[in-house]
Amino acid sequence: MAVGALPTNKDSAANLPEPGKGVRFIAHPMKIFILAPMAGCTDLPFRLLCKEYGADLCYSEMIDSHALVAQKPDCLELLRTNAAEQPVIMQLYGSDPETMGKAAAILSEHPVAGIDINMGCPMEKIVQTGAGAALMKNPRLAEKIITAVCKNSAKPVTVKIRAGWNQHLITAPKIARIAEGAGAQAIAIHARTLSDGFTGPIDHLVIEQTMANVSIPVFANGDITSHEQGQALLKKLGCAGVMIGRAALGAPWIFSEAVNQQPSMAYRIKALLRHLELAETHLGPQPGLSKIRNHAWKYFRGTSTGPAIRRQIDATNTYPELRTYIHTLATQLLQA
Repeated sequence: MAVGALPTNKDSAANLPEPGKGVRFIAHPMKIFILAPMAGCTDLPFRLLCKEYGADLCYSEMIDSHALVAQKPDCLELLRTNAAEQPVIMQLYGSDPETMGKAAAILSEHPVAGIDINMGCPMEKIVQTGAGAALMKNPRLAEKIITAVCKNSAKPVTVKIRAGWNQHLITAPKIARIAEGAGAQAIAIHARTLSDGFTGPIDHLVIEQTMANVSIPVFANGDITSHEQGQALLKKLGCAGVMIGRAALGAPWIFSEAVNQQPSMAYRIKALLRHLELAETHLGPQPGLSKIRNHAWKYFRGTSTGPAIRRQIDATNTYPELRTYIHTLATQLLQA
């Protein structure tokens, strides 16, 4: 298989690419586990943490194509990466083909393995601009955007989609075919519609129909809350990989087959301490409070003391205060 190519659905799975060399795939006995793109969450420190726990491929937060072309500082911060996290795919969103093409050209100059096009975000402020999941009901515009990105990108292009606009407009198989024809090398499908949001079971049939309609790899996204569930979905569908989003927050061990998926409090606090260490290393000694706070409480989600810990975390007003509380908590938990 040529360098820079992704596997077809007939290939067994993916091999990790060399940093900056684009996504390169060969036959491999295991299918891949992927960290999904999540705004405000999948920054460099969290991606590195998930990588340490076994994620084969990580996606960035979504990047505004207009802001990237304008070289806005806040947007450029989202491009932060390093060799240790490779392969990483950076995700673009927008509704203007020309701007998306320009953004892809800029992103291609950075050390990333590939570029993803966001066609699944259900946020109203994104959908109202014609971007994100709005493209699931606008195949002509979707094709123009994918074509523009592929023509301007020196890296492989993937597309993240939803099942469709609503249950009466299921467009994933059609959009996936269009994406492949325009040059995309992989599809990730969150098998819920825009109107479903994040509720209800994912539609396995739509994933299977999408896989049948293309020869490029398809990654299944949604309803995976443990490593075992991810493996079960891979076995049932035969897709090229599974993509995990919200369930990985506060539980990066979801990417590890070797870790108890309901770990002890001591294990959880150690994982959080490592997250803080990575954040301080890569974002500076005082990372943004709101983002770290939003990550921190999730490490104790589902535990008996989780609600009380969250209240304490939410009550902190500065990063040093948050850090002090977490280290005090760690001392208590690790001595218990």
